[in-house]
Amino acid sequence: MISNDWGEILKDEFEKEYFLNLMSFLDNEYKNKKIYPPRNEIFHALETSSYQETKVVILGQDPYHGEGQAHGLSFSVKPGVEPPPSLKNMFKELENDLGILPPNHGFLDKWAKQGVLMLNATLTVEDSKPNSHSKKGWTTFTDKVIEKLNERISPVIFILWGNNAKEKLSFITGKQHFVLQTAHPSPLSASRGFFGCRHFSKINQILEKNGQEPIDWQLDNI
Repeated sequence: MISNDWGEILKDEFEKEYFLNLMSFLDNEYKNKKIYPPRNEIFHALETSSYQETKVVILGQDPYHGEGQAHGLSFSVKPGVEPPPSLKNMFKELENDLGILPPNHGFLDKWAKQGVLMLNATLTVEDSKPNSHSKKGWTTFTDKVIEKLNERISPVIFILWGNNAKEKLSFITGKQHFVLQTAHPSPLSASRGFFGCRHFSKINQILEKNGQEPIDWQLDNI
């Protein structure tokens, strides 16, 4: 189901009743409704950032529920799709923090390929119906992903923006890990702590202190 090391790490999860029920539910949903992201991109975050190579986790909530937006990475949209407001606010903070100008797109694959696991709590959604799949079993699955990362000896930097992301905090118990948390970048809450959090530079400071390559946050125009 997932081609890299996550496939082996999560194989027991794929056989559990809740997950089998979830897959059966999705079979019917994809057949009869408009569901995002495309089915072959549901696990794009895990497939792009392997277990061993994950250095940073940016937790999102629900996939974008508009046409052509979601492609399996939290906050990211495909080239040619207008960046949503939360992502625009992320780019504003990135510019204020590191002087990096916003790109002309919202495609964050470059970050994911550097070990930034951009994971939503729920991995699918029905068109125009936010949180429509949030109680179908996905949160149990993504809780397990966080638990597995917590078991790692090498440190992981967990980025928790907003209350939904902070619900995963109880699974992060390893003293070797780092947690950065603040308000969600949504226009409704960004002014309550997201702007000025400087998380992008703080991530790189932590990585460099641990002898790891910092993240190149610069996204080239497409």
